[in-house]
Formats: sequence, structure tokens, C-alpha cells
Amino acid sequence: MFGERKSKLVKQRVVKQDPADCSGEPHLASSGKIPLLEPKQCQQAAAIFRALGDPSRLQLLALLSKREMCVTELTEHLQDNLPAISQRLKLLRAERLVSTRRDGKHIFYSLADHHIALLIENGLAHGSETDDSVCSNRETGED
Repeated sequence: MFGERKSKLVKQRVVKQDPADCSGEPHLASSGKIPLLEPKQCQQAAAIFRALGDPSRLQLLALLSKREMCVTELTEHLQDNLPAISQRLKLLRAERLVSTRRDGKHIFYSLADHHIALLIENGLAHGSETDDSVCSNRETGED
């Protein structure tokens, strides 16, 4: 009797479906496979997001989203030392987030292109949303 009972319990465990498994359910857009990104493309994008992930570098990029500036202007606005700003700019240049323009002795820094400006703008906008606004947008389907 005990062996019979144990066998039924095991069968019940196997029959139970994982609530996260929806393989038996119809899907809206099951028209085919969605192509995956190339690994190199993912690595490059991840490097950009890592560079954007530091608050000091993000603050620097936010300033450059307003206009181009030289290192001296950036140090004044950020109230930080020249070597620290230069190191951040070096990394941002390596990730192709900022570009330079020389005018005499001055090197002016600006955002590399409009994609970077959009990333910063959208990231800051999303970061400033409250939890309530994010939840209500999810419920209504708005961005």
C-alpha cells in the first residue's frame, strides 16, 4: 500500500506543469525564428553600456550633450581634477562615445554622434521616472 501511494505521488509531481512553461499555449507571433545578434555586436554594445554605467562618466557625457567643451571647461563644471577628467575622456574615446576637434592648443570634446545623445537622453529620462509611473505605463502599454 505504501509503495502504491509513493508511486502516485511521483506521478503527480511529473504531471504538474511549470507555471513559467507556456510551450503548449498559442503565441501571437510564432511565424518563425527571430535572428540573434552577432556576438561581436553584443560585445561592442555591452562595452558602451559599461562606459555609460559610471555616474562620473555619465555626468561628463550629459554635459557634452549640451555642447562641445575643452577639458578645462569640463573640470570647472564638474569640479574635478584634470587627470581624472582626462582618464574618463580617454575611456569614452576608446569606446567611440566622444570625438575630438583641435583648435590651436585646445582640444574640444563632443558626443560622437546622435545615437549617443539619444542613449544619454533616454537613460536619464528612464532613470528619473518614479516607480509609480513605470508601473502605470506597463499597465496601459505606453512608453
